[in-house]
Amino acid sequence: MADKSLRSPMGRFAPSPTGPLHFGSLVAAVGSYLLAKQAGGRWLLRVEDLDPPRVVPGSADSILSLLERIGFEWDGPVIYQSQRFDRYAEIIDWLIERQFVFECSCSRRELIASAPHSGDDGPIYPGTCRSGPVGNRAEKSLRLRVVDEEVGWCDPVFGCLQQNLQQELGDFVLRRADGLYAYQLAVVVDDIDSAVTQVVRGADLLSSTPRQIYLYRCLQQRPPDYVHLPLALGADGEKLSKRHGQSGVVDELNCDRALWYAFSFLGQNPPSEMRGGSTRELLQWGLQNFDLDAVGASARPAPELV
Repeated sequence: MADKSLRSPMGRFAPSPTGPLHFGSLVAAVGSYLLAKQAGGRWLLRVEDLDPPRVVPGSADSILSLLERIGFEWDGPVIYQSQRFDRYAEIIDWLIERQFVFECSCSRRELIASAPHSGDDGPIYPGTCRSGPVGNRAEKSLRLRVVDEEVGWCDPVFGCLQQNLQQELGDFVLRRADGLYAYQLAVVVDDIDSAVTQVVRGADLLSSTPRQIYLYRCLQQRPPDYVHLPLALGADGEKLSKRHGQSGVVDELNCDRALWYAFSFLGQNPPSEMRGGSTRELLQWGLQNFDLDAVGASARPAPELV
């Protein structure tokens, strides 16, 4: 594994190719790009095509083309999670050898029925299979053992946070019962191997952070610095997503306005005369003027792009 302590600052943007680029993803791209480049570091691009059934054919190429059109410049080749399954298997074997993980035969229905409490991400796993699978289901997931202690970190936007994984989540899945690798495993392994030192992403992933920090500890690696940006909301007050249709979609026709709105969404007060102008000039303005202290934590409505 790469040793991040010996590397220069490294940021990354990791879109999922489940559809076109949305405004919320553009916000994350802007934040991650500018913070990495302002620090004199590099910026990587990773396609998180980890779950084949959810991948929309052609969307990865479309997103990359649009990012290039806007003016984002990434360092090195694009990384595709779908090409890294052998690496994830290698890490799983490492964890198995050290008894950090165990097989679980519980289905989601069984967990809902047996778990006494529900956390932010569903039922809290009660440790049913910690001493060995108890059910008859042939397909088994692989869970990471967690400990009864707080995992804490400080986020520049959301402040200092902590979570007791055992009490608030339970042992969590690293490989699903269908054989697919879980996001929590893949993202940590990818970031370690790419020497990522700074992760900038949406606030919807705040709840994933303690799990990922804990996995870093198990892998004997130092976690990156985490920065979470406010959520962009649809007209219904929910996180902007593809279910909101075209209202939040960034495309070739509106990307110049969308980039200006992304800066404004992040509290940066971009010059009004740059709205609808050159996206490359606006990115250059951002490199000189982006101020993380101006970014608020509150979710807010996304602009109408159609």
